[in-house]
Amino acid sequence: MTTKQSATITVDGGYAPAEIVLKQGIPAELTFTRVNDAGCLDQVHSPALGFNRDLPLNQPQTVTIDTSQAGEFSFSCGMDMFSGKVVVQP
Repeated sequence: MTTKQSATITVDGGYAPAEIVLKQGIPAELTFTRVNDAGCLDQVHSPALGFNRDLPLNQPQTVTIDTSQAGEFSFSCGMDMFSGKVVVQP
């Protein structure tokens, strides 16, 4: 039985991968690492998932997300120009 899910997202002119698939009901963490200082990608936020985090260059930032509800939840940069999504599957 899996006790925790985790995903690593590289922030470099966008998000890679841009789609994260998780299982419902298993605690999850997303770790964002910004490797490029260009553009507005120095923040990541998701009102739907309840986080807003600054992304210092080359410093991994981990957020814990709630996976109790199935669905698709977006995240984006501070200016909402670049986005990705978390898909929580039942």
